[in-house]
Amino acid sequence: MVKIAIIGAGSTVFMKNIVTDIVLEPGLETAHIALHDIDAARLATSEKVAQRIAETTHTTTKISATLKRREALQNATFVITMIQVGGYEPATIIDFDIPKKYGLRQTIGDTLGIGGIMRGLRTVPVLREIADDMAECCPDALLLQYVNPMAINCLALSKLAPQLNYVGLCHSVQGTAIDLARDLGEDPQTIDYDCAGINHVAFYTRFEKRHADGRMEDLYPRLRKLAQTRGYGRGWEDCANHVRYDMLQRLGYFVTESSEHFAEYTPYFINARHPELIDKYEIPLDEYPRRCEAQIAEWQAQEAALTQGDSLVCEKSVEYAARIIAACALGKSDKIHGNVANHGLIGNLPENACVEVPCLVDGNGLQPQKVGTLPPQLAALMQTNINVQQLTVEALTSGKREHVYHAAMLDPHTAAELTLDQIWALVDELLEAHGGAIPELR
Repeated sequence: MVKIAIIGAGSTVFMKNIVTDIVLEPGLETAHIALHDIDAARLATSEKVAQRIAETTHTTTKISATLKRREALQNATFVITMIQVGGYEPATIIDFDIPKKYGLRQTIGDTLGIGGIMRGLRTVPVLREIADDMAECCPDALLLQYVNPMAINCLALSKLAPQLNYVGLCHSVQGTAIDLARDLGEDPQTIDYDCAGINHVAFYTRFEKRHADGRMEDLYPRLRKLAQTRGYGRGWEDCANHVRYDMLQRLGYFVTESSEHFAEYTPYFINARHPELIDKYEIPLDEYPRRCEAQIAEWQAQEAALTQGDSLVCEKSVEYAARIIAACALGKSDKIHGNVANHGLIGNLPENACVEVPCLVDGNGLQPQKVGTLPPQLAALMQTNINVQQLTVEALTSGKREHVYHAAMLDPHTAAELTLDQIWALVDELLEAHGGAIPELR
């Protein structure tokens, strides 16, 4: 029997998507799904929802739940991580409120920037503990790693747990392709593309439509026209999509991550000296705290609907996890985009980087595909983000506090807004505020 351990299963809504995908995947209906979380109440809710999914889909999936991580991991074939270390309160609030005192504003703050650095510092040690437990409880299992900051986490795992078989997963590549098809009025099933880079800063180097007669049509001319006329829709979470359509015109290619994310990965869009840019691009500052507050306010009603409602809607999501499990466990063949160490996959990005590339998946496991070189302007932009990722991981692997300062001073957005003295003071204040959540750095 295939056993799938879900670590961080108290993230009930995301857990519902993953479990639904698994039970609806032909051949996985009898899998054992072991749920784990450190929050007993949220774990109990997720167990109820998972049981309802099995009942609704009329599958014989075995659902178990435990507060003991090693119990969930024991003899697992696949492990899925979806944890958030520190939670919204206090960790996320700290990551937004303290930088704001210095005039440094963020939108999401979970991938790069000062918020991404701090989230990486407190998350990697927990992921390493999970990897160590896997080495003893399920050494041959494949880790499907969903936790942000994706590149920092995965790069750190490659260094700290080299024995680990993992792939970092995100929905930005396939999700954005669907969004672009929508903007163009096309059926997503007819879209074919090449895409590569780093997580949240990957680009479609080819974006085409496959016609019924087999002819391929380059869709970039139509996308550029949409960019010029602003004839496109809104992006994920109903946020404006101006940032990345503008970047399409500047760089020649479309980036996978949403505009509200991408705005804080560069120095061009959020700048205290040019506040008019916020209105021009409709950039939602403090967007992640707003979403968290909305989710908290709506949780009781949402929990009741998930656990007690008359019917539970069970539809497949765009996530890759179930497809990977089916391909590996059942010998199917599939192609996904995953985050892995750059061992010769992208020629003009450094070897000690985590890259997002096409991966073939079948009974032999996951096989990342060599991309070659990316357009130079895209690789150069990615390198500005890779610098921050590498230095954050260096702080974690060396235990040296100085590399946290270095990561912050080389972050494109932070460097555009603050002086060196401010950056040093900000890092000190954040590390003190997070306390024991971040390992002691000398």
